[in-house]
Amino acid sequence: MTSFLPKETKIAIRPVQYRDLDALERLAAEDFDAGDQIYSTDNLGRKVHQIRPWFGPLKFLSWFPNPCQHTFCVYVAEQDNQVRGTIQVSPFNRTRSTWRVEQVVLETGVPAEVGSQLLRYCFESILEARTWVLEVNVNNKATLALYRQNGFQPLAQLTYWAIAPELLSSLQEREPDLPNLLPVSNADAQLLYQLDTVSMPPLLRQVYDRHIHDFKTSFAGGFLTSLKQWIGKTVSVSGYVFEPQRKAAIGYFQIFLSRDGSQPHVAELTVHPAYTWLYPELLSQMARMAKDYPSQSLQLASADYQPEREEYLEQLGAERISHSLLMSRSVWHKLREAKPISLEGLQLAEMLQGLQPARKAVPGRMSWLKSKHKKPQVEPQKDLSSSVALPPKGGIVLNSQSIDATKASRTERGEENGENLGTGFGCR
Repeated sequence: MTSFLPKETKIAIRPVQYRDLDALERLAAEDFDAGDQIYSTDNLGRKVHQIRPWFGPLKFLSWFPNPCQHTFCVYVAEQDNQVRGTIQVSPFNRTRSTWRVEQVVLETGVPAEVGSQLLRYCFESILEARTWVLEVNVNNKATLALYRQNGFQPLAQLTYWAIAPELLSSLQEREPDLPNLLPVSNADAQLLYQLDTVSMPPLLRQVYDRHIHDFKTSFAGGFLTSLKQWIGKTVSVSGYVFEPQRKAAIGYFQIFLSRDGSQPHVAELTVHPAYTWLYPELLSQMARMAKDYPSQSLQLASADYQPEREEYLEQLGAERISHSLLMSRSVWHKLREAKPISLEGLQLAEMLQGLQPARKAVPGRMSWLKSKHKKPQVEPQKDLSSSVALPPKGGIVLNSQSIDATKASRTERGEENGENLGTGFGCR
């Protein structure tokens, strides 16, 4: 008796649905136990918990262009009606030329090919993305190999630091020397853009592809940011240091303060390479801002092209909590190649029927006048071998017979053409 083995069910990639939220929380819990998180706020389970009450309206807003269109852009890999993996992506800049892979989470025991299918699905479906960026923990070898296999190359090494509450208390006692500290508004977008451009390497700047409007906040974008902060129970405060002599921004910070103490404070810091003395001043300013909130550690990042920041944090006594690798990948959408067409196979007579004359051409007046005044051609001498001898090499010799024959031939040709050439040699 012949036994038939069941075929493996094909993996289906599709957008997330409401019924998948429980499976996403389960996958996020497994990934969090593996220690692949950079920030605690990046936990997919926390995002699912925040998005669940608003999933219906956000799903409706994802169908047409609006500021909330890509708030929760998640795709899942389904097999046998079970979620085997998920991927979360989001636009990185305002023009959406660069996209970011937030997370790729696979179920335990699922092969890495499922993660490659999720990545390729995003590459092929999001056509406006020319570049993709992501961060991966250097200790997660499996995820790092998955990204390298799909064409991602390293850009920079990032180190995440945690400043303990005790160190924040000591920084709060110091009065920062920032006489030109100003709040951020849309009028300062040009200054912040110039600061962002000068503070990173050219390759990283090309990958980020930021413009002035990336540093502006629209009314809808401000409302969305306020809604996220209200849901996440955080408060955002930002400011920048202005240099009046050069009329440029030399330092910028943004700190997300936890209102209930359930998560650490998170800071973003940008300093001009020529003004590294601003690090202690800006950290003291952020520490004083965190004084009115629950005691928590302050987390911030440094890159390998910022050695002054890493040196200061080490001197301060900050703790290294994780190391990650910033990677990028360019996307070139291949055009469908066509077979070369030979000219012999083309039916030119059928293709150019509209250019062929409908009837026989009638000669015009100019062509008739040209044919009337055209001089008849002189027929070549048929047989002169008997009267004209071939000249020897080195000169021409004429005898009396050849001269008489030449005169007779010229006289005959002149009479035929209606011209009198005379008895001697002459020109017409």
